[in-house]
Order: sequence, then C-alpha cells, then structure tokens
Amino acid sequence: RDASCILALTEDNKVLLVSQYRPGPGKVLDELPGGIVDPDDDNPEAAIKRELLEETGYEGDVEFVSEVYDDAYSTIVRHCFVATNCRKVTDTEFSEGEYIEMKTVSIDEFRSLLRSGEMTDVEVGYRCLDYLGLL
Repeated sequence: RDASCILALTEDNKVLLVSQYRPGPGKVLDELPGGIVDPDDDNPEAAIKRELLEETGYEGDVEFVSEVYDDAYSTIVRHCFVATNCRKVTDTEFSEGEYIEMKTVSIDEFRSLLRSGEMTDVEVGYRCLDYLGLL
C-alpha cells in the first residue's frame, strides 16, 4: 500500500520528528511523521493528517508537495506533504506495538540530521525543504 509522510513545522518553525526503534539497523532512528495509507482513509492527505495527530498530537495547515517512490525495488508510492503553523491539540495515540517519542528540532538541526545518514525519510525531508524554499 502507499504511504504518506510529512515535514511539519510548528508556529515557531521547529520541525516535528518522531523517534522509534527500527529493526533493520537495530537502533532508534529519527523520522518524519507518517505511515501507510489505510483502506479506511479517504486519500493520502486524510492519512497524513491522521498520522500527524496520532504520532505528535499536532495539527496544522497541510499542503501536498509531491510523490516519490519508496525505493527502486518497490511499487510503493510515498505521498509527501508539508504542514505549517502546527499546534498541539491532543495527546499522542499510538497503534498497538508502536513506541514513539516525539521531539522538535530547529531547521538547522534538521538539515544536519538529513546529512548525517542517521534518519529515515531523507528524500521527503529534502523535497519538502525545497518546496518551502528552506534548502
């Protein structure tokens, strides 16, 4: 199934990130909020709004940016979004088996994380920063 991912900025321009254990590399990685587009979701935008709220407790002004392939060996399409003016509206709600820590970082810190190789969703991060004119 397709996936959605979002670069979300708070009202004071901090980037919302989630950290969770990933079995492939065997360690906790920082990620942009996102997830699979469920059959119950009307569309990828509905999916990313749900994921943003569940994983961070934040809502904001969501805009579609682009689509990217998950990787060269998959037909999964990742729908890329940005959200601006994000504000905390509720506590987080994780799916069963999810253990996520939410944090905020400055845009400069986010750029450093993208370059570090120690996070996922790098292509989405760069694509969304470019869309916002923040590269």
